Amino acid sequence: MSKYTDDEIRSMSKITCKIAADYLGISPVAVSYGMRQEKLPIGFAVHNENRYTDSWSYSIIPERLIAYKHGKISEIQVQGIENNLTKIIEEFSEMKKDLSFLLRGDQE
Repeated sequence: MSKYTDDEIRSMSKITCKIAADYLGISPVAVSYGMRQEKLPIGFAVHNENRYTDSWSYSIIPERLIAYKHGKISEIQVQGIENNLTKIIEEFSEMKKDLSFLLRGDQE
């Protein structure tokens, strides 16, 4: 039995690899490695590289974690969601450019 309920996971402002691991019943190393390899679709792993440090940051999305635990999410679904979000962001960026152009035109 996991240490956390679905509602507790939903209410957390930050979910660490340790919390996700306890919730899923696996090791924290398995969570971080799975996220780095894009095999565990519960959030994002970001590689932070500069000349002084080499580290990883993890952003675990509560609803993805819960869906994954209950077998309701697959890599294909996640890719579809991410593709749709990318399209939405691109469309909003275009709208922002258009609006900015229109506003600049009115001021001149």
